[in-house]
Amino acid sequence: MSFTLAIVGRPNVGKSTLFNRLVGKRLALVDDQPGVTRDLREGAAKLGDLRFTVIDTAGLEDATDESLPGRMRKLTERAVDMADVCLFMIDARVGVTPTDEVLADILRKRSDYVLLAANKAEGNAAEAGVLEAYALGLGEPLRLSAEHGEGMPELYAMLQPLADEFEKRAEADAPETEVDVGEEDPDAPRAITAAKPLQIAVVGRPNAGKSTLINKILGEDRLLTGPEAGITRDAISVQTEWDGVHMRIFDTAGMRKKAKVQEKLEKLSVSDGLRAVKFAEVVVVLLDAAIPFESQDLRIADLAEREGRAVVIAVNKWDTEDDKQDKLKMLKEEFERLLPQLRGAPLVTVSAKTGRGLDRLQAAIVKAHTVWNRRVTTAQLNRWLAAMLEQHPPPAPQGKRIKLRYMTQVKTRPPGFVVMCSHPDKMPDSYKRYLVNGLREDFDMPGTPIRLTLRGQGDKNPYKGRRERNAGALKKHLGKGRG
Repeated sequence: MSFTLAIVGRPNVGKSTLFNRLVGKRLALVDDQPGVTRDLREGAAKLGDLRFTVIDTAGLEDATDESLPGRMRKLTERAVDMADVCLFMIDARVGVTPTDEVLADILRKRSDYVLLAANKAEGNAAEAGVLEAYALGLGEPLRLSAEHGEGMPELYAMLQPLADEFEKRAEADAPETEVDVGEEDPDAPRAITAAKPLQIAVVGRPNAGKSTLINKILGEDRLLTGPEAGITRDAISVQTEWDGVHMRIFDTAGMRKKAKVQEKLEKLSVSDGLRAVKFAEVVVVLLDAAIPFESQDLRIADLAEREGRAVVIAVNKWDTEDDKQDKLKMLKEEFERLLPQLRGAPLVTVSAKTGRGLDRLQAAIVKAHTVWNRRVTTAQLNRWLAAMLEQHPPPAPQGKRIKLRYMTQVKTRPPGFVVMCSHPDKMPDSYKRYLVNGLREDFDMPGTPIRLTLRGQGDKNPYKGRRERNAGALKKHLGKGRG
């Protein structure tokens, strides 16, 4: 999905009807009665060759209190903040109302890209309302009939250049991963600069202290914090220079267990956090010292490893712990047991409140990034492979000896290796783990994801068929002699 489009407007202007048309299904309930939609609904939209995420929102009303309309308005304002583009709908048959004018003013302040659509614009009765829409100061209104599908080509023409812009921006922000390497570039990782900073995502459960930690790193209260869980709703990125290293840090919404994610907005927030992991080079999984390594923490760390990102585990609120030595020993044992796929990843204790341990956290992030870029020459790898085979030969399933002939590194970010061997499909996972753990230990690659691929090379035995070839040569020679 290249971008997110939020459909906003007063109640009963046709937002859900357009949402259903864009997703191609009747997902949102539609009725003539206003105020049917109360929460946020997300869907995968298709419009021509465009693929994007569309959000159906509750009808915006001019209410700011804690009443139901007021709470619905707050949800919709959050969706506006999270969306890349807002499509502001008015009812062309009713014309521009005072509430429309208030909402247009809100959107001008809160959204970078606002498109104006006059819905129910079929027929002569809508002409006056379309003309009134110009007075909102949001550009030329798009004439739509969501119910009859009119105006879709024009909507496509408005969204297509924005989609290209967001795609270019995403490509610029996305880190280089799965980088092919050769013998000529033995160890040169990409230099970290202000233009291409080291990208970090801080992830974890709600109220672990992610925003507080980032504020302490920045040295200012840039992000909203508080004792309530779940204040941060969307992934916010801030750029800074931390002890001389240029970094872009993504603060993400707290990720709870799926069964507990009831509110539609929180579902969007979680998907936004997962997207931030994909934009990161190093993922900092922030745990609460009081309740570390809950199942959701493990899922988050496993997701980062599967995405091929370097991982640092940070245990926050360390200032509240009394028996620090025993607690640290227990944490390390639990980490080793619960996350064997991240064996050796740095585990750092910090206090976002006091700032203690932040120097160690910064050093761990930089080292994790260096390891993620690690390059090993083919000569080193094959000497190492010979020693590993001598120490522990591969098994012989069904009596067939698996021969490992040759090894090379083909990628970095994260490190990726290929081993040429016979019968790759018969190699047990336990032996692959033996090789991966050996790579971690012998080439100083703790914690980083390592990709190991086995490839068949055919039978390269130079002596195979030698007897037949010799017999054929002798026969040919004797035949010449008789002539």
